Amino acid sequence: MTGDSLYQFCLLTNYLFFKPMKNLFRLTAVACWLLMLSGCGGGDDAPDKIKPTNLTLSSDISEDGTGLVSFTATADNAAKYYFSFGDGSADLESTDGTEDHTYATSGTYSVRVVAKSTDLIGVEKSINVEVEVAISDEGYKTELTHEGYALVWNDEFTETTLNSENWKHETGGGGWGNHELEYYQAANTKVKDGYLTITAKKESAGGMSYTSSRIVSAGKKDFKYGRIDIRAILPKGQGLWPALWMLGSSIGNPPWPACGEIDIMEMIGGSGRENTVYGTPHWSDPNGNHASLNSNHEVVLSSGTFADKFHVFTIIWTDTRIDWYMDDVKFGSGINTTPSDLTEFNEKFFFIMNVAVGGDWPGSPNSSTVFPQRMVVDYVRVFQEQEG
Repeated sequence: MTGDSLYQFCLLTNYLFFKPMKNLFRLTAVACWLLMLSGCGGGDDAPDKIKPTNLTLSSDISEDGTGLVSFTATADNAAKYYFSFGDGSADLESTDGTEDHTYATSGTYSVRVVAKSTDLIGVEKSINVEVEVAISDEGYKTELTHEGYALVWNDEFTETTLNSENWKHETGGGGWGNHELEYYQAANTKVKDGYLTITAKKESAGGMSYTSSRIVSAGKKDFKYGRIDIRAILPKGQGLWPALWMLGSSIGNPPWPACGEIDIMEMIGGSGRENTVYGTPHWSDPNGNHASLNSNHEVVLSSGTFADKFHVFTIIWTDTRIDWYMDDVKFGSGINTTPSDLTEFNEKFFFIMNVAVGGDWPGSPNSSTVFPQRMVVDYVRVFQEQEG
């Protein structure tokens, strides 16, 4: 029975049997009309929809370090393909199933393609691609010598693994006192081609939703006073919190903040914030409370963000004060460390380098945050004043 015949049958049935029952007639007529529209009348004039089949998706990853990947999708009965590249970029439509995409950051990306027929019926397939993007050395550099100073220690990250004589990993989750969302693990650290890379990823580990790395020189390398240079490229994105900093080697006896903290550089990711870094000391005031110097202790780039290229973050630390520099330009007022409640800055400190995800200061990642994100460190150098 065709759709028209079914509708006529419904009308006749209502006329003969249910004419006095107007409400029931209306309901029955509506039901019959819906049946006709949905093709429930059966018959040969309700053709099947065309659906793509045999969908495949392959990738060709360029080996030149540009991050270029060529994707090819094929399917029978496909009219269009829609690619999602897994890095937060806009989806692209293709009629022939081929697309090129350039990734900005090394990482493993989940790529999805949807093939649709002329009847707009879709099928999908996903693959993972591991992309290695070469690090550009563009940006500010400092020298291995500074007038009046001697180089006493440095790590140029020229080996293939993290130097265990200089660094160790601190691992785990639990928020680290700031309600952070990452789980720190050694797997997110890479040393290659003269760079240390710490990568933050959106993946589950240790009951946390993100992973990253935190490396420290505690118990291996610590210093009192000097000029310290760290050259780095920073990550970007809401909820990212990279830091290059130092803690008093006495931490635990006394506990923080009485041990002292020197933040050489911190940045909080997010729109309008990725052009600003902060340098901050933390200590214990005469009443044993946490104290810090935040006012006018940041530097803002004239253009771009700290993810675009390398910058050098510096402190010059003496027995009377600490001053902060970015690319050899002083920023902030520095701090006079001679008051009696600032004696923690007359002791040895060790280094910490990490990329936190979430936390009280930056807030959590959101839909605009693209993972993976990386902080790249070119070198850490410690100079001390020459005598005489």
